[in-house]
Amino acid sequence: MEPAVVQESRLEQLRGNLAAVHARINSARAACGRTNPVHLIVVTKTFPASDIALLASLGVTDVGENKDQEASQKHEELGGLSSTLRWHMIGQLQSNKAKSVARWADVVHSVDRSSLVGALSSGAELAGRALSVLIQVNLDPSPVEGRGGAVPNFVPELAELVSSAPGLTLGGVMGVAPHPGDPVDAFARLAAVRASLLASYPKAQMMSAGMSDDLEAAIAAGATHVRVGGAVLGNRSYLK
Repeated sequence: MEPAVVQESRLEQLRGNLAAVHARINSARAACGRTNPVHLIVVTKTFPASDIALLASLGVTDVGENKDQEASQKHEELGGLSSTLRWHMIGQLQSNKAKSVARWADVVHSVDRSSLVGALSSGAELAGRALSVLIQVNLDPSPVEGRGGAVPNFVPELAELVSSAPGLTLGGVMGVAPHPGDPVDAFARLAAVRASLLASYPKAQMMSAGMSDDLEAAIAAGATHVRVGGAVLGNRSYLK
């Protein structure tokens, strides 16, 4: 097939998948009586920049990436289109990558330790940008070594660090339901952490939770943003 035909076929595939995901979001909102919006972040990790351009043409405004180098390349490749999108860093982040991430990300979802706060603050100031930061909360009933996320008792300390760091604003919380496990219970724990945080930081409204397999449970728990990749983009096509 000619490239233009391939692009048109991909566009229609994405259009249909987006419609299906939005229908799921709206059904989940209706099922729990929510009237406030739930925002879709399309997770574009491992997919080419051309897919992001197609998504933008379909009205997508928020994209999520997991790796700094891959995201940086796509951001540069898309040129001026990049500035029309809201870029989310959703993957685990090392402090030595924070300054680079601060150059392209608008929201960083995965802050779970104090060293990242200082590194992101320095990067944001160096880049002359303001970053919204979410505290990633560990949702395991009992902490599992090596799994990302701050334990709930550490969230207030991290929140204070973020809220006082130059170049950063505290946006809210993020969580990933552990597998195996019950996402309903996991997202209930995240909602409780969020409620406690809002009591001290009422502007930190964002609750990033839910993916392709569990977005309904996240929305029922109060998620303001869901992170969906496969249900929109299909099977992963890893970049070389």
